[in-house]
Amino acid sequence: MAEPLVGVLALQGGVAEHLAALERSGARAIPVRRVEELDAVDGIVLPGGESTTMTRLLDTFELYEPLRARLADGLPAYGSCAGMIMLASSVDDDRAAAVRPLGALDVVVRRNAFGRQVDSFETDLDFHGIDDPVHAVFIRAPWVEKIGAGVSVLATVSEVPDADTTPDATEREGLAGRIVAVQQGAVLATAFHPELVEGDERVHRCFVRIVRER
Repeated sequence: MAEPLVGVLALQGGVAEHLAALERSGARAIPVRRVEELDAVDGIVLPGGESTTMTRLLDTFELYEPLRARLADGLPAYGSCAGMIMLASSVDDDRAAAVRPLGALDVVVRRNAFGRQVDSFETDLDFHGIDDPVHAVFIRAPWVEKIGAGVSVLATVSEVPDADTTPDATEREGLAGRIVAVQQGAVLATAFHPELVEGDERVHRCFVRIVRER
């Protein structure tokens, strides 16, 4: 498959940025808002946003069950930030009842795990399968609490920069080592937003390669 067709779930979040990154990574990319668009794609990207809102919009656009069924049938998928939450099997959170994850990844995730909007940060990560460090942008980011036997850890946070709302150095040190990128079969997820790093499509290229292999 020379140029796979990859959809970006276009209900909220950084849709345009993902579409552009996919095009630069050797895929044809389309926004997905309807079932017939979902049926046409070889892979799907779930962008960032807000997972409770995304759950509600998937129901409104009558996409939840068709998307869940295609994922269960092996559709390659990549989720960033809220997209990671939606691909998970379970959410460890006081408001978890408002989120209906799609169960494509055997992981438990924690929403807003690194803090609120003001706790957003950027750092460099060692990413399995990518030679040089990946610059990662974390915005109200989740992390992975638990992984199943078939899940590979691709990246963990080694250092979290100082934030105004986390002045305690001990608290910041406790964030290091958290899992922020995973893969299970044809499903990839990151807690950060690679689509926001201009000129670096390496994570998207990894996903396009997964789609081609399928």
